[in-house]
Amino acid sequence: MHSLSLYKKGKERASSWGARRQAGRKRGYGGQKFPELIRTAKTTKKATLKLKCKECNKEVMRKGIRLRKAEIVQ
Repeated sequence: MHSLSLYKKGKERASSWGARRQAGRKRGYGGQKFPELIRTAKTTKKATLKLKCKECNKEVMRKGIRLRKAEIVQ
């Protein structure tokens, strides 16, 4: 048996390697390395499901389907 919850992204660290790398690419003359995305094509996101075992508390993530709003009813 598993308990089900939705995965939620944590807060991004400003000093992480990826953020520092991106900031370096944006610096100086020339600006952005790749064009900034202005218009998005997708109207929905894939909800990631987080399954937690009730016996051993191990968590497994499963890719969900495209939904406008994912809601877990208890």
